[in-house]
Amino acid sequence: MAYDVEEIRSHFPSLNTGLAFFCGPGGSQVPDVVGAAIAGAITKPISNRNTNTESEKNAEEIVQGFRAAVGDLIDVDPRGVIYARSWTQLTYDFSRTLAKGWGPGDEIVVSRLDHDSNIRPWIQAAEAVGATVRWAEFDAQTSELTLAAVEAVLSPATKLVAITGAGNTIGTRPDLKAIGIAVHKVGALFFIDGVHLTPHAAISAREISADFYGLSFYKLMGPHCAALAASPALLETLNNDKLLPATNAVPERFEFGTLPYELMAGCIAAVDFIAEMAPGNATTRRERIVNSMNALEKYEDELLEYLESGIKALPNVIMYGHASRRTPTIYFSFTGHTSADIYKAMAKKKVTLPASNFYALEVSRKLGLGDAGALRAGLAPYSTRNDVDRLVAGLLELVKP
Repeated sequence: MAYDVEEIRSHFPSLNTGLAFFCGPGGSQVPDVVGAAIAGAITKPISNRNTNTESEKNAEEIVQGFRAAVGDLIDVDPRGVIYARSWTQLTYDFSRTLAKGWGPGDEIVVSRLDHDSNIRPWIQAAEAVGATVRWAEFDAQTSELTLAAVEAVLSPATKLVAITGAGNTIGTRPDLKAIGIAVHKVGALFFIDGVHLTPHAAISAREISADFYGLSFYKLMGPHCAALAASPALLETLNNDKLLPATNAVPERFEFGTLPYELMAGCIAAVDFIAEMAPGNATTRRERIVNSMNALEKYEDELLEYLESGIKALPNVIMYGHASRRTPTIYFSFTGHTSADIYKAMAKKKVTLPASNFYALEVSRKLGLGDAGALRAGLAPYSTRNDVDRLVAGLLELVKP
């Protein structure tokens, strides 16, 4: 089944505004079925989870449906899927929990390529217990974060390696499978930030040997929340802080307070929508997801070439992402123009082209952009050549000599 972008676009009410969206890496638009699922869940009989009343059963069904949907999306055991308000919350929660087993002499590895949410929590947790932080560096010229760069900072003292699946500004996709093998060879845990990668590729957390893999649903055409997956056996070994009456069962003991069932219902609908974008002849939801994401990746790769060629042809442009394997994301600026001013001017043309460091502060500083960052154009499942043409034409009006 071919990837039909016009059919997909028909499900997004926000596209009827005439806006061209290049802000997907910061948050995608949401299809109608997701909004309907959220509304349906919050207005039908609902209460705290159990298996007695109709309202209790509705809540339980949504929670289990959410775990199953994440399991199918990234190929993990649903019994190890944890809901959270945000990816940042998840990394802070798990950095504090894992740090209980660290001390002086232990080493934690973070990457200069990452969003700060997969850097700062680990640094702060390590500092609190006297552990050492080591940095895996990406090459500013090639934009690559290589296996060799990670291996250079691994040692028998390494307890955990936190690496992004894809840089959220320059798009670099490290070789996660090879890195995972190296990480486990020294006996460390592998913690992957999949927030920017998951919307653009078929993911199997099993195949890349992720001990922890996380994602944000609002980058995946869903509501504002996140999920983290790990094996139930690994989660059983972790002693996290929680309220005394709260259950000690996995994964529930890592989820605090009553869950937002309506948001979880929206996540289920988002996964189902992804599964039907280009399902082919597959029967299971997992197979339909893989087919759809493979079709999307092919479509986005082709559209990225078109976008990149258009931006490269603009006068005085500076491009920052050059990795051989990357997501459909372009980070760039123009000599003689501030990125913030271009962002505001493009907004008046109804083109969303944000400018920032996008919390990838280490990336921005290493590229010589300071804390201000640059412009970022990211593609999404609803992006088209017409959107790209509007973007390039608008930029040309602003930057031409």
